[in-house]
Amino acid sequence: MSARRSSNRSTQSHTSTQSTAGRAPQPVRRKASAFAGGRVWWHFALDAAVLAVLLGLGVLGFGPTFGHDPAYLVAGFGAIILGLAVAAAGAHWRLGLITTAGLGLLVYMFFGTPLAARDESIAGFIPSLDSLRGLLLGIMLSWKQLLTLAAPVGSSVDVMVVPYLAAFLLAIVAGTLAWRVRRAYWAMIPVVVMFIVGIAFGTAELFLPVLRGSLLAIGAIAWLAYRQEALRRETAGAISANQPVQDRAGARTALLRRLALAAGVIVVAGSLTMAAAPALTTSADREVLRDAVIPPPDLHSLPSPLTKFRDYVKNEKDTVLFTVQGLPKNGRVRIAAMDNYDGVVFNVDPNSSASFAPIGDPKALNNGGTDGSTAVDLSISNYQGVWIPTVAAAQSLAYESTQGQNTTLYLNKESGTALNLSGIQTGDSYALDVQFPAVDQNKLAASNFASVRLPKLENVPPVVGTKANDIVGEVDTPLKKVQALEGALQREGKFSNGLEGQVQSNSGHSAARITKLLSGKEMVGDDEQYATAMVLMARHMGIPARVVMGFYLDEKDPNNGAPSVEIKGADVHAWVEVNFAGQGWVPFNPTPDKDNVPNPPEPQNASKPKPQVLQPPPPPQEPAELPPDSAPDALDTDGKKDQDAGLLGTILLIIGVAAIPILILALPLVLVAVLKARRRKRRLTEGEPADRVSGGWQEVLSLATDLGAQYPQGGTRREAAVSLYGAFPATQANTALLAERADAAVFGPGQPAEEEVELYWKHVDRSVTGMGESVGFWKRQRARFSPRSLLADAKARAGKQKRGRSLRNSGQDREGAVKRLLNRLSKKS
Repeated sequence: MSARRSSNRSTQSHTSTQSTAGRAPQPVRRKASAFAGGRVWWHFALDAAVLAVLLGLGVLGFGPTFGHDPAYLVAGFGAIILGLAVAAAGAHWRLGLITTAGLGLLVYMFFGTPLAARDESIAGFIPSLDSLRGLLLGIMLSWKQLLTLAAPVGSSVDVMVVPYLAAFLLAIVAGTLAWRVRRAYWAMIPVVVMFIVGIAFGTAELFLPVLRGSLLAIGAIAWLAYRQEALRRETAGAISANQPVQDRAGARTALLRRLALAAGVIVVAGSLTMAAAPALTTSADREVLRDAVIPPPDLHSLPSPLTKFRDYVKNEKDTVLFTVQGLPKNGRVRIAAMDNYDGVVFNVDPNSSASFAPIGDPKALNNGGTDGSTAVDLSISNYQGVWIPTVAAAQSLAYESTQGQNTTLYLNKESGTALNLSGIQTGDSYALDVQFPAVDQNKLAASNFASVRLPKLENVPPVVGTKANDIVGEVDTPLKKVQALEGALQREGKFSNGLEGQVQSNSGHSAARITKLLSGKEMVGDDEQYATAMVLMARHMGIPARVVMGFYLDEKDPNNGAPSVEIKGADVHAWVEVNFAGQGWVPFNPTPDKDNVPNPPEPQNASKPKPQVLQPPPPPQEPAELPPDSAPDALDTDGKKDQDAGLLGTILLIIGVAAIPILILALPLVLVAVLKARRRKRRLTEGEPADRVSGGWQEVLSLATDLGAQYPQGGTRREAAVSLYGAFPATQANTALLAERADAAVFGPGQPAEEEVELYWKHVDRSVTGMGESVGFWKRQRARFSPRSLLADAKARAGKQKRGRSLRNSGQDREGAVKRLLNRLSKKS
């Protein structure tokens, strides 16, 4: 027998070997495409369109950074389409992480030249060595490059990589999460990140904040509701394959209810976003990363431009500094705006409004258009320094330096002045596109002072405050206060440059010089002293003011308004600018007319000298105590702490604005969680002990409802427990025990003891925990925030109230019948 079984086994093995060898080798089966789940093709196309729109809203945040150049839209939206295509390919062929990353790198490099490096490409789309190098190095360096350049940053590959790469990567992540993860809300994470990136790398200028935020919130909620409904139908279809739905009217009602709830959430979300966005985006002090992360160049190492004022007047009076073509009549060429005073000089302050940043595109200083602009050309002759002479609100600057084309220029958009740290040389020339601001006097008279951050002035002489209070007096309107200061200096002051043949007038604008100007028998000085004195008095009154130095021709000069004007040292001036809300910086001229010269000094009578008498030495004096106001203010002088606090506030503001859609999405979930917590507390604490035991059983049924389990609604507790056996086999014994004890407590004699109620709820918690652990993590979280059990409770309460009304009506009918019967019997008797 043993030999026969061995022979049989060998025969079977041989036969199996022959049959296996005779069959063709089975190919390795590839995983099914993510698009083969039963959804029609246009559902996936709709996903891609929605993600493209939502990611595009984030790309639009780069608009002010690039001066609304369409090139950034081509790079950003092109990258979104490419990223979604890579994600679709990865989802269809089930590509792994490394394969998807390799495919993405190839697509990034191949399409990067025509989308983000057209300036460096050949014929606008053929890759070159410069374009490929820029695309590779831009992955690491473009982020810092974009932050260190003043907007608009131009269209070079060094900065265009940021929107291109950010949109490309986040589109891949969003598409992958939307098509390869069951829960669609994960795809909203890269969408929100794209929105944050657009804000963080943007400028202080707001670009459609309310519209973009509202569209993001509404679009995200609508798409997530659509995906949730699609998932629910897919799940319901799998369940109904074995259990066909009988109540089609109820299913239709549930669908309409869900659609109405989704529409209500969308309306509420849109309303909240539109209401909250203006409050968060109308701050005049809005900061972004480019204003706080990268410190501006240290301008304190440069001498104050105002210290060269008297040198222009005395030593370069007839020297041609530069030639201006296209300057209108009474036009001014500005050199620098100074807002920081230390008791010695007025200077620019890099910690306040004078934050200079490298100009990304020298052809575009500001973001405005060219409508109504005037072309102005400047040619440097003997002007030297680092401050570039500019005109009004320059919109573009095409600079040609004798040192080459790669001159680094810096811009202060707040003061409208530009800087060349390499130094301006003879032969330099540049063309400006200028808009000359027009001041509406009627609007100016009704305007208040603007809120502008300015540094604290130090070592201001006390006479400044006294003089300012005497001049302003009871004047109440902002414009009249400024005009009072300007008019007093013009009327009471005398003009003198201290040149040969003029009354002596010392140069400088230190605290001692300003004290002499304001406290002397008569005020004598020139633009340097009068502009300084007016700004110091204005700042004492809380008026935002600064000193501006520049050049302009006198109104009576015959060359004023000529097509070509030679600016000489004698044309130097200093004036005052005050910031009015809605009007910007408005110029004022406190300097008296040059014809208003001081009176000659009175001759002194000669006196006979008296014999000198040796006087005893004066007694020693105690050191004078400085007034408390002369001590420096640590809050104002600690600039680094202010910068750190400003950076933290900027980051928190960006996160807060970007979190608005997330908070709106989370609001319904939080509401559901709160209602469930209140329901559990009510079931545990309210009513008789039997009612609390029954509430524990209801807690089990509520969780089963949220987890999608089916049980007979009108059945007994034991029937419901039997129905839950298949859905939660791990808790079968505990569920049956809970149903039996609940029946005993409700239908048994008397009330259960408090210890029995407490023990019952412990079993309830154990059963609830087991039911939750029997499903996956994400299904457990979905049940936690599902409103199904809440809606079922509301429906049960409505049915109970309806039955109660029916019973009351039937009882009233029976009572009426009895009364009528008694009345008939009484009549017969």
